[in-house]
Amino acid sequence: MKSKLPIAAILGILCVPWAGMRAQTPSIANSGGAEAVSDVGKDANMEMLMNKQTGSLQFFGKVAMAVGTLPWDPIPVVVTCGGTARYNTVADAKGSFYIVPSARNSEVISQKKDPTHVAPSQLVGCSVTAVVDGFTSTRLTIANRTIEDDPSIGTIMLSRDERAAGSSVSSTTASAPADALKEFEKAHIDDLEKHFDSARHHLQKALSIDPKFAEAWYHLGQVDQQENSPQEALNAYRKAVAADPNYIPPYEPIAELSALQKNWQAVADATNQALKLNPAGSPQIWYFNAVGNLNLGNRKQAETSAETSLSMDPSHRAPNTEQLLAVILAGRGEYAGALEHLRHCLTYMPPGPSVDVVKLQIAQLEKVVPPPAN
Repeated sequence: MKSKLPIAAILGILCVPWAGMRAQTPSIANSGGAEAVSDVGKDANMEMLMNKQTGSLQFFGKVAMAVGTLPWDPIPVVVTCGGTARYNTVADAKGSFYIVPSARNSEVISQKKDPTHVAPSQLVGCSVTAVVDGFTSTRLTIANRTIEDDPSIGTIMLSRDERAAGSSVSSTTASAPADALKEFEKAHIDDLEKHFDSARHHLQKALSIDPKFAEAWYHLGQVDQQENSPQEALNAYRKAVAADPNYIPPYEPIAELSALQKNWQAVADATNQALKLNPAGSPQIWYFNAVGNLNLGNRKQAETSAETSLSMDPSHRAPNTEQLLAVILAGRGEYAGALEHLRHCLTYMPPGPSVDVVKLQIAQLEKVVPPPAN
């Protein structure tokens, strides 16, 4: 379960990735005849024709462990082109991931388009890796292919990095008694099937056998958080960290729940420790680091952290970062930069009340930002 801190607790606006689209059927009578609708002949819409050839391409692959089993949490997968992250997604519980087409404006589908979101066909030649703390990833390359080719790009293998300071797998798991591990695996199955009460029962049994089982404490915290028991969740996450300070996953939800309590020092402390264990961080860790530092008055560090999160997250999986950056810029009077970020946010927001809020803030900024010269 990944962190989903309501942005209303910090910024008062919400911005999430584009979640859907509404198809609109064109009228043949008003579209230039059957040729235009079928994209053939002199009236063919060349943009739509090109989209059919390349925009519908999608790729998929797998993530696997060289030794052991995959972590419970979704595994981040990043597509990098020329050293820049261009697309990011996550692998599911079985390790499968998909690189799917971005939304396109056309005469058939009416929606906004995020100009930074690329179609899979634009990722040919780029590399694909998985990102798991404490592990090294093999690298796949998206080969030049056509629609008729096999869309599978292969399997990414993860291997333990013994030099890493922190890890997504706790050392306490290897030393846990067999009975505790058996209960832990039962909890995993229940968690996948969303049987959270049963998962909690098995995790509590595992912890009664081994109270220093850090991963069991962490996943108990996830169940408590899923079941809307934030204080119980926070206590469990803290016990996970106490059992194994080098186990990285609990630090993000500790930061999230501390932010909900407006305990900004705890937010900064949790994210700083996570970054100490893994300096590369994740979009979510850098986002919460920015939130904590902004509320502690460390605006320069907040801006740096927000920019780092945004640069790592082209698909906006940590969806609130851009508004946070807009708040930081507006706070120091850089209204044009704030306005640019808020406008960009509208390209990947779903319909809903949040859009109206952002549009209102854009309207407020437009009163003080002069329009571009003709």
